[in-house]
Amino acid sequence: MIAVDWGTSNFRAYRVAAGGGVVDVRTAPLGILAVAPGRFASVLDEHVADWLADGAGPVVMCGMVGSRQGWVEVPYVPSPAGLAEIAAGAQRLRVNAATSGLILPGVCCRDAAGVLDVMRGEEIQILGALDAGGDGVYCLPGTHTKFAMVAGQQIVSFRTFMTGELFDVLCRHSILAKTMDRLDGTDDAAFADGVRRARAGGALLHDLFGVRTRALFGELPSAAAASYLSGLLIGHELRDAAPAGHVTVLASERLAALYARALALAGVEYTLPDPVRALTRGCAAILALLREGGH
Repeated sequence: MIAVDWGTSNFRAYRVAAGGGVVDVRTAPLGILAVAPGRFASVLDEHVADWLADGAGPVVMCGMVGSRQGWVEVPYVPSPAGLAEIAAGAQRLRVNAATSGLILPGVCCRDAAGVLDVMRGEEIQILGALDAGGDGVYCLPGTHTKFAMVAGQQIVSFRTFMTGELFDVLCRHSILAKTMDRLDGTDDAAFADGVRRARAGGALLHDLFGVRTRALFGELPSAAAASYLSGLLIGHELRDAAPAGHVTVLASERLAALYARALALAGVEYTLPDPVRALTRGCAAILALLREGGH
């Protein structure tokens, strides 16, 4: 099997052996918005042609590749949704003359006020990590962080927080950018200060201006300002999401470390499963369901 996570900004393909292990990886900064209509099959072939020639398929794709701007629009599946519901909503297609493919749907839900929320790709990681996390709260940090509740092996609800995108905008395009002289690396003490400030119960919009004033009066070094801001935003996110009990975090190593630190400061227990393993396990489980059903 070839599992593909094709998002807005990046293409990631994983060649998965029969035993479930990832034996090769191909990545490119070539998200769906960089692919012209009608070119998706060609772009896929450019990156994994040798795998396809070896008979590594079928290809199971998730993420924004199933959006309106993607290869084929695959409608969202409403929550509660588990492996069976996502498998039922999968779109079949031919990758080439010899290889079949699937594009998996995302999941949608409504909050208490009836406002819609959506995810594409994260649901596969969540369902692929059930062996590690079981029922409970799942956190998937990123540009748009997701907090999802799983019960009975189904995603029953979730909320999206624009934490990563807001951090980037504030660091590059706001007055706060003037207080920072580095965006790489993490100042652990400043990050923790930001988390604690958020947990003190203040308003986010007011706390954000405090980044500037603390820097203005020499209380926050410019080299630490981005880390403080990161802690502030993640702290407010956790305060609003209010995860209780245990949280399963699925993220890159860098983001997982930040969220682990913030959760620890909040007194919340967590586990950090491998997000790639979760993705490939989720894709494989859906493929197995479809094969069992004769599809």
